[in-house]
Amino acid sequence: MTKPEGWRLDPGNYPVRGDFQTRFQDLDVNGHINNVAFAALFEGGRVMLNRQVDALANRPSNERTVVGDLHISYLGEGNFPDLVHIASGFGRLGRTSWTIHQAMFQNGRIIATCDTVIICRTDGQAKPLRDELRADLTARMAKQA
Repeated sequence: MTKPEGWRLDPGNYPVRGDFQTRFQDLDVNGHINNVAFAALFEGGRVMLNRQVDALANRPSNERTVVGDLHISYLGEGNFPDLVHIASGFGRLGRTSWTIHQAMFQNGRIIATCDTVIICRTDGQAKPLRDELRADLTARMAKQA
């Protein structure tokens, strides 16, 4: 397992946080939350973060965002029926993309991190981030101490 950077261990370093319920169907044969369920739980956290970005809600009709890369580091076992606490914030802002940093905690311990690269596209091609979008993303950056 890759040890995360120290700032990732504190949920307070992320501007958006929420609790998500694990489900019995999320378990693998060993009784732990399976890898696909981790991805779905992180997706719920990304949706919660993105819903706070006005520039995504009010974007041009031909602008789309797509996941270009997603990397999950599994740091510990997750269990049912305990809630998971997902902390999310924006990271690196590029010309046509940005990164979402997330961490998943359960019972006060970190069990996974996730980094997702989102690409902004218009009419099927990568497009530079609009100024309004860049400002909204910047306002919700993770504190990378």
